[in-house]
Amino acid sequence: MISPPRELRASLPAELRGMRRDGARLCVVERASGRIGHTTVARLGEHLAPGDLLVVNSSRTLPAALRVDRVGAPQVQLRPGALRDREWDALAVETAPPHRNVRLEPGETLTAASGLRFRVLEPRGDAPLLWRMAVESGDPVQTLLSDGEPIRYSYVPNPVPLEHYQTVYAGAPGSVETPSAGRHLTWEVLSALRRRGVDVTDIVLHCGLSSFQDDDADLQKPLIEERFDIRESAAERINRARRVIAVGTSVIRTLETAVDDAGVVHPMSGWTRLVITPHTRLRAVDALLTGLHEPPATHLDMLGALLDQNLLEQAYAGVRERGYLWHEFGDAMLIL
Repeated sequence: MISPPRELRASLPAELRGMRRDGARLCVVERASGRIGHTTVARLGEHLAPGDLLVVNSSRTLPAALRVDRVGAPQVQLRPGALRDREWDALAVETAPPHRNVRLEPGETLTAASGLRFRVLEPRGDAPLLWRMAVESGDPVQTLLSDGEPIRYSYVPNPVPLEHYQTVYAGAPGSVETPSAGRHLTWEVLSALRRRGVDVTDIVLHCGLSSFQDDDADLQKPLIEERFDIRESAAERINRARRVIAVGTSVIRTLETAVDDAGVVHPMSGWTRLVITPHTRLRAVDALLTGLHEPPATHLDMLGALLDQNLLEQAYAGVRERGYLWHEFGDAMLIL
């Protein structure tokens, strides 16, 4: 699959380009017929039916890029891949673009402006660009909220306020990058779905890093564990739904972690290491609303579990020809 040209990488969210969030374009792919159509997210309800259930990820995005001081060396920016109360697994990158990875020294101390202090332990074995580090003092989440900034990549050259990385229904803070598929949904779209008899419920999966800022590492597609929670009431609604539509690959990963061999989703909390590939048989999810992702993203592997490669490539060729925008501020695809 071919990456999009630079001009198709969305550098600003729709609302900063003079549009509504639900004005994003929507490519609709029907697996049974092979039909591919084009509309907008505002008309999502026309493709769903009473008894369907939309499952969203209500994790709130943190400003997770944090500058820290080193002793006798320039500042670095930390980007946590796995964020725990007293320990992080984080990239250390240069503070200025292109944010190349920086080697740390085991045992050294890193300090944020507000006083949060880390002690570097060692590189993580299965993802050696991530550094394990112990939180020695301070509150990590409060420090990110006061000192951090949203993680952004080269296609977003200028800072974008944190509010534009949040979904309208965001709740518990914990994602280091936005659950971007749900960014398109507005209260108007969600209300219209309910009026049509389409139910909506939420799970939580705190999304990790989408890139290790290193082409070779990204080609290996290391997928780091992510923290999730499924409430009992959400599981009940999922199990009685006519059809389950996941909003984002984070929802697929969560539900397929908690489903049993009979297709029953259980209330559950913890960390998931589930890797979904084109060979995975999905047991909980019937359809997907997602953004557009460049190879070699693990998101594309997950799409392969829903539809065959030829149809996926046809759909991506079509959106590329029509000038759809990619990435977290871009357009959308509905796979039915």
